[in-house]
Amino acid sequence: MDLGIKGKWALVGGASKGLGWGCARALALEGVNVLMVARGAEVLHAAVADLEKEVPAGVKLIGLAADITTPAGREAIFLAAGGPGRDFDIVVTNAGGPPPGDFRDWDREAWLKAIDANMLTPIELIKATVDGMAARGFGRIVNITSSAVKAPIDILGLSNGARSGLTGFVAGASRSKIAAQGVTINNLLPGKFDTDRLKTTLGTAAQKMGKSIEELRQQHQAAVPAGRFGNPQEFGAICAFLCSQQAAYMTGQNVLADGGAYPGSF
Repeated sequence: MDLGIKGKWALVGGASKGLGWGCARALALEGVNVLMVARGAEVLHAAVADLEKEVPAGVKLIGLAADITTPAGREAIFLAAGGPGRDFDIVVTNAGGPPPGDFRDWDREAWLKAIDANMLTPIELIKATVDGMAARGFGRIVNITSSAVKAPIDILGLSNGARSGLTGFVAGASRSKIAAQGVTINNLLPGKFDTDRLKTTLGTAAQKMGKSIEELRQQHQAAVPAGRFGNPQEFGAICAFLCSQQAAYMTGQNVLADGGAYPGSF
């Protein structure tokens, strides 16, 4: 299927590895020019170099090492050499989740940091790009959140709270007048994907329960109806579809990708 987005420009956060990398890769393979952003320069530039070997001729890949959660980092994105300025057609917001732990140990600073990264930063990126998208008659914004928005995880309270706040914001913003101007905003909710984030979460839980990480890993995989963890490539493919011309009638949705783990009907 031709997704109809060849030649467009995308911004993808956290793009050096994991789910952000999966989204950047899927979009680039569809012929989308991608500004890949992450904080770690070395890993990011290696990811860009590897991806350049796969993508179609003429696709532009730009790696920018910046902290997207800061005003200076966001401004660097719009000033990136060779980039589209503020005229992105596609924005995939993605910031690493806050650390797991016990809510009794989190102070005000921990909460503000989580909210800034996982709620306010996506909102700032939406504010900076959505009007240009509407003026051009096409825009796709995909926020990578978490399945914990639907089924909260006790040790991920910071993430549960911050990402739920973003979910509420998107529910309203996506249904404003931009919906009739060709702009969609959706959230993509990953369940258990084989990423560094999952390894950290399993490590914390294993220590708390007095089990080995491998033992806990096998238990978690067995609890997923699909019988396995997801991989970044298939997650990226879902993201690319949400950014497609064909997904124009989907907005304000929370798309769950979790191998069937969430047991609810809605």
